[in-house]
Amino acid sequence: MKIWKKVLLQLAVLVVILAAALLGINQYVVSSAQGDVLCTVSDKANTISKTDLDRLAQKDADCILVLGALVRKDGSPSYMLQDRLDVGIKLYKAGAAPKLLLSGDHGQVRYDEVNVMKEYALEQGVPKKDIFLDHAGFSTYDSIYRAKAVFQVEKMIVVTQGYHQYRALYGCEKMGIDAWGAAADQTTYRGQKMRDLREIAARDKDFVKWMVRPEPTYLGDAIPISGSGIKSQD
Repeated sequence: MKIWKKVLLQLAVLVVILAAALLGINQYVVSSAQGDVLCTVSDKANTISKTDLDRLAQKDADCILVLGALVRKDGSPSYMLQDRLDVGIKLYKAGAAPKLLLSGDHGQVRYDEVNVMKEYALEQGVPKKDIFLDHAGFSTYDSIYRAKAVFQVEKMIVVTQGYHQYRALYGCEKMGIDAWGAAADQTTYRGQKMRDLREIAARDKDFVKWMVRPEPTYLGDAIPISGSGIKSQD
């Protein structure tokens, strides 16, 4: 009986150490990127102050990266994705950066985030040549890796929700991209508490991935962000 008590105590200590390590990594990722979120949009009018716009424009970014999210079965963007697109398009129109890089999951014929994002941007008046599509942005890691390796981005503004910004910006730092965040938080999204918990595990996972740095699912030929986005839309 004493042996079992000792084993249980050792297991409990290991669990505590593991939990502390995971929470510590999570906090490290958050802290490393916190100061680079320069703008938070928190209303449906997509209000961005002139001060925030000026701060972002002064960064002379190559593009605005809009990270993909769920597309509904009817082919319309989810609220979360629409909020990201609205912020990205508003920043583009305000002159914060000259190109939009729309990165999402297009791994199946029946599920296509990036063309839904493209059509939304076109409807809002963004010229086709200024829209770059990353069809293989299957994860935050893949999107960031490919931004540098395929689209040759050196500086960019990242648009996603606030809880997701830290992991994305941390990845940019590790990939050698100068990046600043614009948080699309116009809505309180259903299931956000569970999403926040999952994000802790996702930050820990990406922390390890950026240490190992495997290649993303797909790479492919270079499509420089300095050129026309039409080539990326094939």
